[in-house]
Amino acid sequence: MKVHFIAIGGSVMHQLAIALHHKGYQVTGSDDEIFEPALGNLAKVGILPGSMGWDAARITPDLDAVILGMHARADNPELQRAQELGLKIYSFPEYIYQESLQKKRVVIGGSHGKTTITAMIMHVLQAQQKEFDYLVGARLEGFAQSVNITDAPLIVCEGDEYPASVIEKRPKFHFLHPHIAVLSGIAWDHINVFPTFDIYLEQFAIFIRQMEAGHTLIYNSTDEMLGGLVAREGRHLKLVPYTLPIHMIRNGVTRVYFEEGFADLQVFGEHNLLNLHAARLVCNELGIDDDAFLPSIATFKGAAKRLELVGKNEQCAIYRDFAHAPSKVKATIQALKHQYPNRRLIAVLELHTYSSLNAGFLNQYQGAMDAADEAVVFYSRHALEIKRMPALQPDQIAAGFGRQNLHVFNQRAQLEAFLDAQQYRETNLLMMSSGDYEGMNVHSLTKYLQ
Repeated sequence: MKVHFIAIGGSVMHQLAIALHHKGYQVTGSDDEIFEPALGNLAKVGILPGSMGWDAARITPDLDAVILGMHARADNPELQRAQELGLKIYSFPEYIYQESLQKKRVVIGGSHGKTTITAMIMHVLQAQQKEFDYLVGARLEGFAQSVNITDAPLIVCEGDEYPASVIEKRPKFHFLHPHIAVLSGIAWDHINVFPTFDIYLEQFAIFIRQMEAGHTLIYNSTDEMLGGLVAREGRHLKLVPYTLPIHMIRNGVTRVYFEEGFADLQVFGEHNLLNLHAARLVCNELGIDDDAFLPSIATFKGAAKRLELVGKNEQCAIYRDFAHAPSKVKATIQALKHQYPNRRLIAVLELHTYSSLNAGFLNQYQGAMDAADEAVVFYSRHALEIKRMPALQPDQIAAGFGRQNLHVFNQRAQLEAFLDAQQYRETNLLMMSSGDYEGMNVHSLTKYLQ
């Protein structure tokens, strides 16, 4: 197989390229710029493009497939040449499906928790020495890469609702066609792609309708919106609802109970308990019973930037989290308050996505940070400029969150000065962002533990 990647430097694109190279395919690629870690990863296996930029001469009639990354534009000369030659052009998820036609496919969808549920399933499958391929959106301990394609009989995929490519605007998860699917919940996101909630909701309805009769849909029945959608659209499926499992917190450790068994966990929070229940039901469908699942999940430490512990001492713990959408922010804050009920919580949220930086979306954050003792919102004027979005004013943000004592900063120095001025005795610090606070090193905050 000869495969060419247009925009090979993407975070998942380069991982798929490496996986196919390891499978024995002849892999080439191109990009106008490639940064670390993709640069080093591609160079290490010998498939880093010899030069940056686009060149239609790279596209030859003997290519079996051209895989198009999100970074590529419609006028890309390599894409145009591939179209002229009538080559098979795939978006990332379309190609994943082609490689998994003979596999049992598990797809994890929903507005939140996708990465964690996928990671939990992968962790248990690995612990049980099962052969499987995977696609996940984060770095996971024990896995060399985030995409793997082999001859395994099973694939576990995180399936998001963002468009597949510049020429294929449908959501990625529409192309994966699962035998077993999970939907974790529905909360409006990606306002730049789905300008209304109804349009966003319809993407999940399509996903359910497309599933073949008799296939399994595991869904969060505590989400009323999702429950109603499943009742309307999922009558042709085997429906498996899940709720918050029985649990208790003792000395800062969460214990979860299923039937006659239990496990003491290294993760916490009601959202993670819901995620765990979904992962358990998937594993049960794959033939892993609770006697095997519980000791395996007890060693799961979480995915990168998902309530990830940065550092701690006897008085303080510092966590970082990928949370950016309103429901994720609220769930992450509540998790820390429940786990450490006697500690003060300083919560910092960076607005970084198109949705969160959109003035018309800000009211979705009403009450999202109310449980924090000190709530801070940071946004970068540079991020607005890069995204070509209009300026935001601090009073707009304060009104959107509905919290009068909200601290709003748009300069990194302001944020650092605020954090330096806090006391951290019997206090936790939570840093939430899909960005980097204008280049601030979150691990440097461990100075507050000294």
